[in-house]
Amino acid sequence: MQARLIFGNYPESYNLNSFEDKLIYLNDLITSYLLRDILTFENIKNSSKLINLLRLIAFQIGGEVSLHELAKQLQLSRNTVEKYLDLLTKVFILFKLDGYSGNLRKEVVKSSRWYFYDNGVRNAVIANLNPLNFRNDLGALWENYMISERMKYQSNIGMIVNNYFWRTYDQQKIDLVEEREGNLFAYEMKWNESKVKIPTAWQKAYPEAQFKVITQENYFDWVGG
Repeated sequence: MQARLIFGNYPESYNLNSFEDKLIYLNDLITSYLLRDILTFENIKNSSKLINLLRLIAFQIGGEVSLHELAKQLQLSRNTVEKYLDLLTKVFILFKLDGYSGNLRKEVVKSSRWYFYDNGVRNAVIANLNPLNFRNDLGALWENYMISERMKYQSNIGMIVNNYFWRTYDQQKIDLVEEREGNLFAYEMKWNESKVKIPTAWQKAYPEAQFKVITQENYFDWVGG
């Protein structure tokens, strides 16, 4: 599991034995797939902007992303940033979660969270393939990996579902909310098992919703084994 959090789930990377081989593979994946194939296909000339956009997203896993701030930092128009994000979504590099709201006035709904489909790509983009005990982003790695694998599982079994995150303006939050079968299913991602209380605002607004904490001990069936 720890290797997957760092190097991702691409079969080629997973089957390589040495750190050096994995590093070379991921770097080649980014330079050949992202910079050559995608940029050439879409006739995008400024490759550095696309990579810098990915870096900014990589450092904001688990937090809301402002398109206005991204555009400002990259010195691009908001429309161009939206175009790049749409492209990265279509080629399965990134995916987005919007905020859930059942019309509770305190809920945040106008922003989005972005995740990578593969942890290895995320880590290679920020040039950090260090072991877990040398990292300060373990929570983000676990959240990204679990949510991305859940998205793949949903697709594989043909699950009909709407996916969201949930947060209130006073910082009560849930990492993933699935709307399916006429019900709400809330999930919080924690690397280490701990006592996590259901956010009070969520429990009051959606008392019938199910709530579960996803940890190392119980994730296996949740992402389809």
